Amino acid sequence: MKTDWKKTDKALYLPGTEPMAIRVPPMNFYSIRGRGNPNDSGFQDYVAVLYSLAYAVRMSYKNPDPPPGYFEYTVYPLEGVWDISDEAKARVSSTLDKDTLVFQLMIRQPDFVDPVFAAHIKDQVKRKKPHDLFDKVEFITIDEGPCVQMMHLGSYDTEPASFTEMETFCTAMSLHRTSKLHREIYISDPRKVEVASMRTVLRFQTEQA
Repeated sequence: MKTDWKKTDKALYLPGTEPMAIRVPPMNFYSIRGRGNPNDSGFQDYVAVLYSLAYAVRMSYKNPDPPPGYFEYTVYPLEGVWDISDEAKARVSSTLDKDTLVFQLMIRQPDFVDPVFAAHIKDQVKRKKPHDLFDKVEFITIDEGPCVQMMHLGSYDTEPASFTEMETFCTAMSLHRTSKLHREIYISDPRKVEVASMRTVLRFQTEQA
């Protein structure tokens, strides 16, 4: 039976539209860092590189040397951790200049993927589909720990309203947001879903105030 994150990890990927506290366990990812406007065409190259690796792992049971412990599963959604450049932080502005964004994109990998197999897949895909960005991809473990999250509905540009809700929730729960970094998990494909129906998990790390 196929393992589907929509069923096994609903708390992580399909929260409600009200803020909630959650402890996120350590997870493994293919990850890549970059900067710039996500609306620029070059941003899609980062996304394409990650998905090419994720689907290569998913189909690796067909390889002559499949990984031990392989099980059939649904590829995890794209995630991104977002910040602004140090130069932008030095300027005082109420308007976000998307050209100053700094991002870390990633796709979670199942537990049977270890660093050795992750490197093997990266080399294999890079040979078939050469791209300089493969050299920037890392296989990492992230332990977010205590967080607050919610499902944001609609345009990415309206996310600040949801973050305000989340910060109000933190105040009521005596929680403190540890930084202005935040994570987005893209449940909807913006190429296939109308803006009003788009679903994006918003999450940031917290500690007890």
